[in-house]
Amino acid sequence: MRIDILTLFPAMCAGPLGDSIIGRGRRNGLLDIELVDLRPFGKGRHRSVDDTPYGGGSGMVMRVDVLDEAIASVRRPESRVILMDPAGAPFTQAVADRLATLPHLVLLCGHYEGVDARVREHLVDESLSIGDYVLTGGELAALVIADAVGRLVPGVLGNADSLTTESFRAGLLEAPVFTRPFDHRGWTVPEVLRGGNHAQIEAWRKAESEALTRRVRADLLPPGSKGSA
Repeated sequence: MRIDILTLFPAMCAGPLGDSIIGRGRRNGLLDIELVDLRPFGKGRHRSVDDTPYGGGSGMVMRVDVLDEAIASVRRPESRVILMDPAGAPFTQAVADRLATLPHLVLLCGHYEGVDARVREHLVDESLSIGDYVLTGGELAALVIADAVGRLVPGVLGNADSLTTESFRAGLLEAPVFTRPFDHRGWTVPEVLRGGNHAQIEAWRKAESEALTRRVRADLLPPGSKGSA
């Protein structure tokens, strides 16, 4: 998979993409992630990428012509161009699963007051939001999406089996997990996890997963199953 991140601040993205699982996936040739600096596409002697909004108002707006040229520089027939946008559709695990099947993603990071509305209308394939809050720019959102999608690419995650049990995979949060020591300050690991009975362990994990979801994310449960744990 290839991911191009179009941003005014490439250095802001470089560190997280070079470490941990995503960094390893890049080094192993499973992920090709490139940071594309928007500044060279700017206009005039100062390479301006933004201007004042028509109709007045506060802040600056990123120019449609600048972003058009930047997108065109990386877009291919198989590309999916996505705008990081507070007004976009919610980014969920299901969306990550869908995007992970595609060969090329272009993640466009807005900044300042936002991007010219014609970008959303004519130049991108979809807009995504990672939550109901406002960031200083789209870079952190793009990193979240690149991480969530990149780890799903075959071979990137060391143990692919863990993908089948993690949170949101079956509409539930993942059950609690434990490791050594068995007893720390009197806080002990549930005995069922040490007994070796895999049927009992799976039953415990299922019950704990449902209870945790009901307690902290009841909105994930189907109607009629949101009673108290």
